[in-house]
Amino acid sequence: MAIDGAAQYCYLTTTGRKTGEPREIEIWFGLIGSTAYILSGSGEDERGPKAHWVRNILQHDAVTMRIGEATYPGRARIVYRGTEEDAAARALVVPKYQPGYNNDLTNWGKTALVVAVDLSS
Repeated sequence: MAIDGAAQYCYLTTTGRKTGEPREIEIWFGLIGSTAYILSGSGEDERGPKAHWVRNILQHDAVTMRIGEATYPGRARIVYRGTEEDAAARALVVPKYQPGYNNDLTNWGKTALVVAVDLSS
């Protein structure tokens, strides 16, 4: 499965935890193999487990991710802080977006919650 890891954004669709309806967000991502890594959104209300998309994932881990023209089914999971996987995700996502972003992403890269989406074809 050839996934375009260089794409600027992905579109993550979760299942609403209250409504059961699909909920799509546009979000930054990094890719290692067939696992996409996304960090919780910016701003205090959207950081970590408070983000609606994260709360949806905690309720229903089956998601879809659209990258470029392709859509992939996947299973989302929270990555444990301090693990090698956590460090690899942060080292991938922050440098990918820092050059085109006006503000410093260093603190966000250190404090954001990392979510992995294991994609299948």
